[in-house]
Amino acid sequence: MAILLRTAAPVSRAALRRRFQTFTIPQIQSRPASTMPHSVPKLNDPSLFKTDVAYVNGEWVKAKSGKTFEVFDPSSGKLIGTAPEMDAEDTKKAIDAAAAAFPSFRTTTGRERSKMLRKWYDLMVENSEDIARLITWENGKPLADAKGEATYAANFFEWFSEEAPRIYGDTIPASIPGNRIVTIKEPVGVCGLITPWNFPAAMITRKIGPALAAGCTVVAKSPGETPFTSLALAELAHRAGIPKGVVNIVSALKNTLDVGEVLTTSPIVKKVSFTGSTGVGKLLMKQSSSTLKKLSFELGGNAPFIVFDDADLDTAVAGAITSKFRSSGQTCVCANRLLIQSGIYDSFAEKFAAKVAEFKVGGGYEEGITHGPLIHDRAISKVDAHVRDAEKKGGKVIQGGQKMPELGENFFQPTVITGMTTDMALSSEETFGPVAGLFKFDTEDEVVKIANNTEVGLAGYFFSRDIQRIYRVAEALEVGMVGVNTGLISDAGAPFGGVKESGFGREGSKYGVGEYQTIKMITYGGMGQPLQK
Repeated sequence: MAILLRTAAPVSRAALRRRFQTFTIPQIQSRPASTMPHSVPKLNDPSLFKTDVAYVNGEWVKAKSGKTFEVFDPSSGKLIGTAPEMDAEDTKKAIDAAAAAFPSFRTTTGRERSKMLRKWYDLMVENSEDIARLITWENGKPLADAKGEATYAANFFEWFSEEAPRIYGDTIPASIPGNRIVTIKEPVGVCGLITPWNFPAAMITRKIGPALAAGCTVVAKSPGETPFTSLALAELAHRAGIPKGVVNIVSALKNTLDVGEVLTTSPIVKKVSFTGSTGVGKLLMKQSSSTLKKLSFELGGNAPFIVFDDADLDTAVAGAITSKFRSSGQTCVCANRLLIQSGIYDSFAEKFAAKVAEFKVGGGYEEGITHGPLIHDRAISKVDAHVRDAEKKGGKVIQGGQKMPELGENFFQPTVITGMTTDMALSSEETFGPVAGLFKFDTEDEVVKIANNTEVGLAGYFFSRDIQRIYRVAEALEVGMVGVNTGLISDAGAPFGGVKESGFGREGSKYGVGEYQTIKMITYGGMGQPLQK
């Protein structure tokens, strides 16, 4: 489900299934495809590359039907390998394995679970180079970015290994003499996890880490575009000694909706965590209502990036580059609308476009590449449509703006557009690509209203040196996360999540464990009776 481009509109099951089946400007530096190395990446440990199998109950298994689906390199379009096309029955078997493992795993101590997660973390660090190469191969992001993701992903296991022994309850004063009230926190049970392709390592560790720290067992659905990174992590879980059935990874492409429906409707699964589009999130929430599961959803965004006249211009430009163009704009917290105050609008646009012109686009393994391809042709189509729509309505492309067929069908020039207006598609839709549209504003009140004029509210950013304004705007933005004078807000210790139609629940941080727990209250009576002589 997470393979869909994000939209705030509800999506019908039939529409979802159709989407799965179809699926003098300075020149950006590029190289022709013939010079770009698209060969299989050399892994230090080739056994981490798993094809035709998934990981269920501590074993490598094929789909019962024997069917597989193909996974392609978004840079070259070449076949990477095949993964099992698992169906509802395969998913039920994985759920049964997780259910069988839960009674034993829930009784392990926090310290025992901590050591397991720490071992898994250590193995990720030892194999980070190979994990990064797998990420680049199937996702397309440059190797330097992939290495950053491998580190970020491992950090979630380190963080939650430290949280596992520190899950505390409370003692509450009772209003009835002689009673004692205590609370304990218990694992919710078997958890269904559905992760996206844009961070194939970090999104799965951000969900599995707190689940295991709390004492839950999991069935994770890997992304159809990027299944091999998650399978490599499963191999490392096996080596780390995670008990069989505690971690299960299933894969599917055409059967994704069926797998998702089993996870959301199974009475055995007590919790579902999903990262993806708002439309799919609404469908999953509807399906989950049949069993009233605990849910946490991280859904679509439309992040405002505000630069006030009093901001440090160079700092704001650097922050915009980081926020907008990380992973070629394919992150849920990417700046989608760049709102620049009129007094510095022209200066910002000039400096920003000059920095974007320095980008080097190409295959992720090539030396010096800063930006890779988009994930597939549907992503390219949406990005191109947003650029053409902006041009038609008066926007001016001052950098980029075109497809790059000389590199491959999934490449698009990092783009800067000035003269943006609120009637353009980019203003209300999440582009999820390397297009930065610059909107002009005059007053603080005006820009806050523009920033909040959306149904979603995941992340927001602003740059200012006025301390009073910083407090006002940070509290006025209707988002779950705010970056002040920075374009990078992700951290294993930070609570990640949104408000409005960007979902609910938090991942990472001390709050992340709570998403996988229930609170049990116990009242002890007669505790204040005098001792018998």
